[in-house]
Amino acid sequence: MAHTEALTDAGSGRIDTRTDARRHHDPLTRGFASDNYAGAHPEVLAAIALANGGHQTAYGGDVYTEHLQHVIRRHFGPRAEAFPVFNGTGANVVALQAVTDRWGAVIAADTAHIHVDECGAPERVGGLKLLTVPTEDGKLTPELIDREAYGWDDEHRAMPQVVSITQSTELGTLYTPAEIKAICRHAHERGMIVHLDGSRIANAAAALDVPMRTFTNAAGVDLLSLGGTKNGALFGEAVVVLNPDAVRAMKHLRKLSMQLASKMRFVSVQLEALLTGDLWLRNARHANAMARRLAEGVRTVEGVEILYAVQANAVFARLPHEVSERLMKHYRFYFWDEAEGVVRWMCSFDTTEEDVDGFVAALRAEMTAPA
Repeated sequence: MAHTEALTDAGSGRIDTRTDARRHHDPLTRGFASDNYAGAHPEVLAAIALANGGHQTAYGGDVYTEHLQHVIRRHFGPRAEAFPVFNGTGANVVALQAVTDRWGAVIAADTAHIHVDECGAPERVGGLKLLTVPTEDGKLTPELIDREAYGWDDEHRAMPQVVSITQSTELGTLYTPAEIKAICRHAHERGMIVHLDGSRIANAAAALDVPMRTFTNAAGVDLLSLGGTKNGALFGEAVVVLNPDAVRAMKHLRKLSMQLASKMRFVSVQLEALLTGDLWLRNARHANAMARRLAEGVRTVEGVEILYAVQANAVFARLPHEVSERLMKHYRFYFWDEAEGVVRWMCSFDTTEEDVDGFVAALRAEMTAPA
């Protein structure tokens, strides 16, 4: 909490307000719980300071949001338009509302963030139905989509109108551009729209070593939720409309969903800082490299099983429950499936080699500790 002290200048009657901001955490504390745990990249903080001072038009009429549109089009094509929002759930809810009717449904993997981690917001706030499909690796296929893609004329059933995929997936796996193109073609043939949850889109592009457009607009994706926070931003994401013909009333839905920032320049300038140059790619490549280093180290620890291909910045593993609990006293991370002893370890743009090596050493020590 900031301590504020008001002092009165007896001669002038003016109030001198001094804010004594204090650090309440150890900046050397590290963990592998989430890339949301990391701070903001220094270049992003510098961009926020650059946008500060003076007055700029509110609600997106500022020059930073205007310039962001040019940056977005360089990445996603001349028809792309960005709508900055506060967070990833907000981006997903606004995006999905814009492509569904009140009777509409969204097909997604059963591990999808919109189904598991958004407190029912797509359904309660967005007013849509989620039709989830079990997958082995977090990835949908045309065949899996068809398990729920039926009954468009059945008034007793929510109408499948959207397919939502995540890149990289909640299990840390990746769709290839060809796989996304096949999904888009399959969905479009059935009159459905394709939404891509790209909270970690930078990690996917870095791992695939292709531009983001290769597996988005070039593959047929209609709109996406573009992540910034997990890539080094302080806060802020954007809905990026790739196919304007598929989307309606985005501006109104953003406001209705309480995702319209009054001082939008401070969201837009962060995305601009990440995307104008290669900061987004540098951050993602580093996070991915640290996850690979972590996986390589963990594979040398007897009794620990890595469950999925380590393709982006996530490592999923199975180990004894009691070992995880002891290790969590020194490093923060989460159980993914506590009953099965499955945990998730995430790396971020500021994870260091020393962080990884220290964690692997601690894991090895706990695995070999006497019962």
